[in-house]
Amino acid sequence: MNSRLPPEHRPNRPESRVLRPITAGQPLYAAVVSLALLLAAGCSSNVVDAPPPTIEPAQAAVSPPVTQQPDGQVRPLASPGQAAVFDPATRQLAVLSTDAEGQSAVALLGQDSRPPVTVPLPANAAALAGDGKGGLLLSTRGGYFRVDLTAATPTPARVDVDGKGDVDFTAIAVREDGRVVLGSADGAVYTLTGDAGVDAELKIFARVDSLVTQGNTAIVLDRGQTSVTTVDASGTKAAHALRAGEGATTIATDPRGLLLVADTRGDGLLVYSVDPLILRQRSPVRGAPYGLTGSANLVWVSETSTNTVIGYDLSTGIPVEKVRYRTVQQPNSLAYDETSGTLYVVSATGAGVQVIPNATVGP
Repeated sequence: MNSRLPPEHRPNRPESRVLRPITAGQPLYAAVVSLALLLAAGCSSNVVDAPPPTIEPAQAAVSPPVTQQPDGQVRPLASPGQAAVFDPATRQLAVLSTDAEGQSAVALLGQDSRPPVTVPLPANAAALAGDGKGGLLLSTRGGYFRVDLTAATPTPARVDVDGKGDVDFTAIAVREDGRVVLGSADGAVYTLTGDAGVDAELKIFARVDSLVTQGNTAIVLDRGQTSVTTVDASGTKAAHALRAGEGATTIATDPRGLLLVADTRGDGLLVYSVDPLILRQRSPVRGAPYGLTGSANLVWVSETSTNTVIGYDLSTGIPVEKVRYRTVQQPNSLAYDETSGTLYVVSATGAGVQVIPNATVGP
């Protein structure tokens, strides 16, 4: 079925004695299966330990200074934002940030105009995820933090993953069944049992840069391989894998079950189904797309080279632009409140959080 996918251009990648680069849009099954067989067969260490072939990971464009007033309202933040998630249970936006001294914290913004509540973290955090029920999880070296957003005074509680004290956890997500999935800098995906036990480990990636889930399927973004891979519910197998454009940087899911990928180097929005993993739509987004979030009606993509966010309608089978907004500088992170239709745009330079109510209506 994948032979019907539209062709894409393959970026230059160094050859490897283990795996050959695969044309963009084609399956990575051969790569994943070959490596798995090598591991199972107990091949010599110089082959097994060889990293997958990679390219230089793509990055967001360096945004120009803002020359026009951003649409909506801009609320200040103490530090540049790294990532954001909206919690529907408490109606709060949670923004992860790290200051110049390396101190990580979570800023919580409510629906009113009061200053955000800051929750300092005792260690650096790399990523955050919400469980949709008032819980926030943040990955860190050796484990993760839990923050109960329903508490009168939210405080972080550290969870150390059994036997993984030296692992640099770079990504985190929560499955539909409540199980936590962690990704690491050395290319492994860990599916936990309970709070801290490791039930499954799958180590086939160059690096796990981002994790999202659809149901009990975890999806991995590896920027160095510019690939997306689905991990089955057991956590032990890569179900499907595809190259993702010329330099994918961010992923998100939407309420319709789609996987969204920003191909920043290739200036495109990629839309996949998850089970099975198939590229369904590809649309040009010319301004170095990076920030992503999904909603029931539109997909939101930020252009980091133009300080713009665009809402696309996917219902016709081809992404169609519906609305466009001027944003704060460096709009790297997006989040959406489905109940109120509010779009949040978080600046990675310290310009604050932009709040756009009734975002689907347009300026």
